[in-house]
Amino acid sequence: MSFSEQPLVFSCQGDLLVGVVCRPEKPASVAVLIVVGGPQYRAGSHRQFVLLARALAEQGIASFRFDVRGMGDASGEPLGFAATAEDISAALAVFSQVEPSVSRFVLWGLCDGATAAAIYAPNDPRVCGLVLLNPWVRTASSQARTYLKHYYPKRLLDADFWRKLLRGQIRLSDAIRRFIGTIPDLIGPRETRESNAPELAGKIVDALHQAHGRSLIVLSGRDYVAREFEEAVAEVPLFSELVAGDRIDLLHLKAADHTFSSASHRNAVADATAKWVKIAGRCDATL
Repeated sequence: MSFSEQPLVFSCQGDLLVGVVCRPEKPASVAVLIVVGGPQYRAGSHRQFVLLARALAEQGIASFRFDVRGMGDASGEPLGFAATAEDISAALAVFSQVEPSVSRFVLWGLCDGATAAAIYAPNDPRVCGLVLLNPWVRTASSQARTYLKHYYPKRLLDADFWRKLLRGQIRLSDAIRRFIGTIPDLIGPRETRESNAPELAGKIVDALHQAHGRSLIVLSGRDYVAREFEEAVAEVPLFSELVAGDRIDLLHLKAADHTFSSASHRNAVADATAKWVKIAGRCDATL
């Protein structure tokens, strides 16, 4: 299916944001808003968001990717993912204006863009679904636990690590110092661990519960952010209930890295997104 792309400049709280609508000839009634997170702009790592938008358009799905305040070509100061609700709202407003045939939207985000999308979703009835890739829930303690559980055991079984160590390419004292450096974050004050570790994960799960529609969560096998998310939500009983109740679909890409940088993994994400959005479009938005 052929498609066209249209740049847009729109306002948000006195700042100017820049985005690109990717429009198929006959767009479906459900479109995708790509929420950019971290130090990224609307193209994405290795042009991931550009290629995703075009792949969706070929499937008849319109999309809009944009720069949040302080990033890319947008004006203003960087505010972080927790303060992007106004940016998302402004993007949905202008997207609705240029695509009047679209009545509902799926928010798509990677890392802290996924977290921002999830937190925003319950507050806007136009949002009928979420596609979240490796959502960000990191705290110092969760990072320490993840590295102790997943990184160091794997490192000790890595033949290349021992070869470098024997050749003097790695200093044992440096490796030990880095390992010891994780312990304060792991066993820090009890009140800090209890208040920080589950807080963001619990907020995301509550948002998924309150959101209008279903959520697809895509997790990479070669990504510590994904491992942190899995371990954090495992401590939130509501998450397993939502998965069992078909409110959340999980997709694991075992060989993928954090940004799905290979063509095969990038295409797998695009295909899964297109198929899921079409399913979401048939679901009741008030689910």
